[in-house]
Amino acid sequence: MSTTSEKIALQKSPLNVHSDLPAEAVQEISGALNALLADVFALYLKTKNFHWHMSGPHFRDYHLLLDEHGDQLFAMTDDVAERVRKIGGTTIRSIGQIAKLQRIKDNDADFVTAQDMLAELHEDNKALTLSMRAVHALCDDAGDVATASLLENWIDETQRRSWFLFESTRK
Repeated sequence: MSTTSEKIALQKSPLNVHSDLPAEAVQEISGALNALLADVFALYLKTKNFHWHMSGPHFRDYHLLLDEHGDQLFAMTDDVAERVRKIGGTTIRSIGQIAKLQRIKDNDADFVTAQDMLAELHEDNKALTLSMRAVHALCDDAGDVATASLLENWIDETQRRSWFLFESTRK
């Protein structure tokens, strides 16, 4: 049975999760996953922004497409953050931290054409794929097969989004 002082000490201790990965690998992979998570949040919000502000003759199709893409991106966020915790790292805590880490640029324009929205999201999804490949390489080097496996599925989903966006912009 724990004493009151032991319980208080545990409450004040840092978030420690013991990992089978070396501490340096945990730090590198956690950092890369947190940057990836910031990008996923940024791309999620941009996708929803474009979903909400879509207009034009293909409104319904594009509106539904971007809603589906937003759902996929949002679903990734919890898995990425929990993976960071599972390996022993800590993850992002605020919008401010997302803003510091994100590499995908926001789009605050008052009006963007449907074609420009789709083209921009296509490029952003391609960039996200490249970022995920880089994290995968870190995981391979560290022997983190579980994170690498998740990344492979996310890469596939992201490539599918890129494909759909590309095909939607063709004339």
